[in-house]
Amino acid sequence: MRIGYLMNIYPVTSATFIRREINALERQGLDVRRFAIRTWDEALVDPQDEIEKEKTTYLLSGRSKALIGDFLKELVSNPAGVFRAVGLWARLLNNARSGFVRHVAYLLEAISLKRALTAAEVTHVHAHYSTNTAAVAMMAEATGGPGYSFTAHGPDEFLDWSAASLKLKVQRARFVVAITDYCRSLLTLAAGQSEWDKIKVVRCGVQTDEFVPTTAPFEDAPFVCVGRLCPQKAQVLVVQALARVAKRHPDIKIEFIGDGESRSAVEAEIKTHKLDSNVELLGWQSSAVVRERLGKAKALILPSFAEGLPIVIMESFSLSRPVISSFIAGIPELVTPENGWLVPAGSVDAIENALQAAMQTAPEQLRAMGEVGRTAVLAHHDVDANAAKLYDLFRTEAGKG
Repeated sequence: MRIGYLMNIYPVTSATFIRREINALERQGLDVRRFAIRTWDEALVDPQDEIEKEKTTYLLSGRSKALIGDFLKELVSNPAGVFRAVGLWARLLNNARSGFVRHVAYLLEAISLKRALTAAEVTHVHAHYSTNTAAVAMMAEATGGPGYSFTAHGPDEFLDWSAASLKLKVQRARFVVAITDYCRSLLTLAAGQSEWDKIKVVRCGVQTDEFVPTTAPFEDAPFVCVGRLCPQKAQVLVVQALARVAKRHPDIKIEFIGDGESRSAVEAEIKTHKLDSNVELLGWQSSAVVRERLGKAKALILPSFAEGLPIVIMESFSLSRPVISSFIAGIPELVTPENGWLVPAGSVDAIENALQAAMQTAPEQLRAMGEVGRTAVLAHHDVDANAAKLYDLFRTEAGKG
């Protein structure tokens, strides 16, 4: 059985979980072909991502003329299929109420994808995210390509169900994967109760044998924040809370791993509060460096405004390090008072209190909290165990019309 995996941007440093999922499926014996709309416009820092890039077929990047050529060839050889895809395209455009040029690109990408899947003898395509990738896979099927499924993550995918044609995408899919119970409930609300049985919960995971608990001490250890520097990750609020805690604990430190549009705002907060000795901005780092830094952390801190369920929380727990995160979406399905601290999104006071609590928690208690988190990850977020569930879905559901 040969499966196609379709991503919007791949590989990308902030989404190594997709690479791990594909690799885990290949360890199960599944033949997986990678497809993506475009390349990432930043430098890749992980050698494994460089390898993945070489394995990926791109539909848009460097192929503007080829997209039009594929469309014309398909129109001549398969006019009925193209007209079916155009019919779906019109429904997507009508629901979106805007974005004509963007939707034309989706249609052209779908035709190219169908031709690439056919040439590669792919029997089913699985898209990550219910956004443009699911739309492209759906139109490719309408053209005569293989059936599709997709994984929904959130939160942006659920902001406007109607405009995103989410119900239509679920109805036409062979099956749909939700990464949390919370995500499944939103998909059901969007698609209707009749689609409930089609929506399967398969949680994202980590390769737990790569994330082995360390003996690094918790005393004097820094907090670590991992993720794109952007408003929804709330790093600016973390610095503001740190400024308060540093008055009582002048040696407190936080390492930020990642980069993005909020970097200048974070730097400004650091300068305003004179926290240069308390904060280190490390930029994007390889998976190995992230693993090393998390393994020496007092706790991971990620009090975001919007998330699905961040993989880095699983990574931190796998290393037996506790977590500070937000009480939103699927996060409370993993982070509990037994293994970390949950804070209301956007509350500097709550972030301050969580940092203060972690600073005052004895090292043996921090380690015990981390062990509780690791137990949860081993039970529900082992990437190979979850890949086996996906493989079973591909075998049993992919052939259904």
